[in-house]
Amino acid sequence: MTILGERRSVGADPAAEGTGTHHEPTPTDFRAITGAWRPELGPGDRLFKSLGPLALESGTVLEDVTLAYETWGELDEDRGNAVLVLHALTGDSHVRGAAGGSHPSPGWWEEMVGPGRPIDTDRYHVIAPNVLGGCQGSTGPSSLAPDGRAYGSRFPVLTTRDQVAAERRLREQLGIDRWALVIGGSMGGMRALEWGVSHPEEVERLAVIASSARATADQIAWNNAQISAIQLDPRFLGGDYYDQEDGIGPHLGLGIARRIAHTTYRTADELETRFGNRPQGHEDPHDGEGRHQVTSYLDHHAVKLARRFDANSYITLARTMSTHDVGRDRGGVAAALGRIRARTLAVAIDSDRLFPPDLVHEVAEHAPHSQWHVATSPIGHDAFLLAHPGLEEWIGTLLDD
Repeated sequence: MTILGERRSVGADPAAEGTGTHHEPTPTDFRAITGAWRPELGPGDRLFKSLGPLALESGTVLEDVTLAYETWGELDEDRGNAVLVLHALTGDSHVRGAAGGSHPSPGWWEEMVGPGRPIDTDRYHVIAPNVLGGCQGSTGPSSLAPDGRAYGSRFPVLTTRDQVAAERRLREQLGIDRWALVIGGSMGGMRALEWGVSHPEEVERLAVIASSARATADQIAWNNAQISAIQLDPRFLGGDYYDQEDGIGPHLGLGIARRIAHTTYRTADELETRFGNRPQGHEDPHDGEGRHQVTSYLDHHAVKLARRFDANSYITLARTMSTHDVGRDRGGVAAALGRIRARTLAVAIDSDRLFPPDLVHEVAEHAPHSQWHVATSPIGHDAFLLAHPGLEEWIGTLLDD
């Protein structure tokens, strides 16, 4: 086993982030309808592909679907060195690069992708799309529908298979026949698995990190609590909040959802070690208004998310995760995973309470040509985002195989 969290990625939060001695801003200090990307912000490093109409599993057709994506490295002459990197729930296409301009956050996997990194952009052409239903340039609830108004509550339900269908359309338009590697963690790992099951002939290698072949009751329950927090915000307005005159969206509900989620991404031991029951700076929790350090930490992450995400996208993607099941209508999980032809790497984190090791092991147990690793970390689910030698070594070995 390898201990995770020994080194910290460029984009990761430092240990004391959100625990200063001053009051953190609240989500209501963010005076905008949504943290979604808007064309007037400029493309930044994003590229865009119009994919045309996309028929969804529900029977709905999304007209004029667009995926935003970013690339690094050069595609070789035989077009065989393309790597697809798939982000988690609140991630985006900005795998590497500085924050600024239209990119609200720095690259979320700097230590894994780049020159000389395990996914070496001197060798591989890396493509990272913003997921269908997201809010950083790809078609989602905050996008304009054909009638010129934001989709809002009219945006259809999406499945993991719908999202992979859009990504497959992107692959076709980019002239890539086969992925050298499809890799993702958490929600990105769900899509990576769906790629391997739905299109086994198009994936040479597959890496699934802190993810699973199906949603569990525990995951669905946590997702539902987060969705309810957003829907109960008076500013949510059933999902049609984009034209509010005061220009403020449902950031309080989104912030509560983020607090719930972020708590599940960490372990009780890690939170206790970092914060205990200590008060925040000179604040006094006994007066009914003062906060604890851990409360300030969660407030900080709530504000950060409100500034870069959309409440409707959060609901859309959380629902997609809750319906994820590669075995649906395929004879069950084992039969579906047996369709995978890629050399497969499955990595679990021993302290992950959302995707415990037995869920990840199910992938390795039933996917042919698979290898399985459990990494030890005090952090929990979020450890997959942090730099560590074990994951770097395992991915490097997979690519060299």
